[in-house]
Amino acid sequence: MATQGFHEVVLIPGDGIGPEVSDAVRRIFAAAAAPVHWDEHVAGIAAIEGGLDVLPAATLEAIERHQVALKGPCTTPVGEGFTSVNVQLRKRLNLYAAVRPVRSLPGVSTRFENVDLIILRENTEGLYSGVENQLTNDVVMSMKVATKSACTRISHWAFRFATQRRRKKITVFHKANIMKLTDGLFLRCARSVHQTEYPNIDYQETIIDAGCMKMVQDPSQFDVLLLENLYGDVVSDLCAGLVGGLGVVPGANFGDVAAVFEAVHGSAPDIAGKGIANPLALLMSAVMMLNHLSATRGDERCKVAAERIKTAYDQALADGQKTRDLGGDLGTDAFAQAINDRLPPL
Repeated sequence: MATQGFHEVVLIPGDGIGPEVSDAVRRIFAAAAAPVHWDEHVAGIAAIEGGLDVLPAATLEAIERHQVALKGPCTTPVGEGFTSVNVQLRKRLNLYAAVRPVRSLPGVSTRFENVDLIILRENTEGLYSGVENQLTNDVVMSMKVATKSACTRISHWAFRFATQRRRKKITVFHKANIMKLTDGLFLRCARSVHQTEYPNIDYQETIIDAGCMKMVQDPSQFDVLLLENLYGDVVSDLCAGLVGGLGVVPGANFGDVAAVFEAVHGSAPDIAGKGIANPLALLMSAVMMLNHLSATRGDERCKVAAERIKTAYDQALADGQKTRDLGGDLGTDAFAQAINDRLPPL
């Protein structure tokens, strides 16, 4: 799993701005002495343009072999075309738990201060199962899938994660008042895991529309959110808006074997190649990856590198060193250099 003291990590640069922000992360990792060796592979439009499948077998095999990957944004056609690379990865690798930490950042002014949320999302079922049918020329149907095994699995994962992170409360967002069978099953599984195994964690249930209203009124009343697939996708983006947008929040997808860390924003083809993309979301995801490597492989160097990089980008933002999406004027390379200039000494 390691080459000459380095951890092998699959890097999927992605489409649009993906290669630019991926290169910035590489530069920062090198400056921070992060013990990572990149094994680069393609997916999405970049794979198709190379005459390959949208998710090449070689890319999947590399992730299965190394068990960890960092992925830039991949383009997904709207209303037609190929299935999302993200969805395919989650299904093929059984990455059933998505984690989206959302926290206020120094120097990034928003309506709320001291936001500190973690959104946990079931990643394999629900409407994102992709079970759709054309009933007639004018009628289509999409089926929401929920199984007891998957609902129980994500509940166990969520309560274990919250306990390890010393979080105090889990809130389940649901619509079980309308979807009594699917969301009802999700609730019953979460309740059972809480009552039988994790009574130390406070537990709350909130109908999702009311929960979203409460979130934008006062996010401090929430701690960890647990949601099924579609709700988790929507609410995690809503929460990102509380702290500055998708350019400043990381993401990760965990299974029992592999983990894929990713920027959750889009590929932004309109600004690709202009050197102005914000690499922070992918960098923050890469910091999560380093902490994961430290925890799973016992390598203290990864933890040290993660702490140095986090300290540096927090300081850069506090010093007003920001990209255009955050109200600054730095390009991708200049922002990466501002971070490198603030890396604490080893």
